[in-house]
Amino acid sequence: MIPLRAFYAWPIVTPMMSKLLFILALFLPAAAPAQPAPVTVFAASSLRGALDEAATSFAAPVSLSFGGSGTMARQIAAGAPADLVILANPIWMVWLTQNGPPTMGDPVNLLSNTMVLIAPLSDTVQPDPTNLAASLKTGRMAMGQRDAVPAGIYAREWLQNTGQWDALVPRLAETDNVRSALALVARGETPLGVVYRTDALAEPKVRVVHDIAADQHSPIIYPAAALTDAGTDFLSHLQSPQSRAIFARYGFAPVFP
Repeated sequence: MIPLRAFYAWPIVTPMMSKLLFILALFLPAAAPAQPAPVTVFAASSLRGALDEAATSFAAPVSLSFGGSGTMARQIAAGAPADLVILANPIWMVWLTQNGPPTMGDPVNLLSNTMVLIAPLSDTVQPDPTNLAASLKTGRMAMGQRDAVPAGIYAREWLQNTGQWDALVPRLAETDNVRSALALVARGETPLGVVYRTDALAEPKVRVVHDIAADQHSPIIYPAAALTDAGTDFLSHLQSPQSRAIFARYGFAPVFP
């Protein structure tokens, strides 16, 4: 037998209260579906813009971190969490496969690029690409760091192959990524710079004054490697016809089938 006081402990729901509860339920928001975790991508600075746009059409949110390829590779090797890494030089990708996490997949060559010599748009002087030391006068030439930044490595190879390296070493303004070199020229702080063609296309305050021949430096390849299943999915998205068209519009050429 239920004690009498138990009846007083039970809430009394009248027909009016039931109606009110029903009406309230109609206006309460439905539980939001679980959102997929962001895909974290570490990428070379020169991919900024093209990768930003390609990420907007992916099924999950994408968190993009840009920097010099050497910096990105070292951060992942040190344990920084990432789902996908895209570098601007196969040398750094080889280093990362040897020093990175065991979950890292086999690298895939994704894109290619070309190098150009640039000057500020406001400067109408045409430099001599075979005698840059004279063209610089008292200024410096901006480029990526010669040993760590891929764009700087390619620039050094070009200058060595054209016999200008020794004369230009004391005249260089080296940066930790290619976009920083681009910014120096765009602001008029250096009269010349060596960057990727895609960088020059992205900056309206510079002009291309010389196209650097592809046989004057190592092939410019952007390898990519997934570290998780989410990274594999996003890499497949970057190889889709939709993403291929985006990269082409920014000046990149695909190297995958």
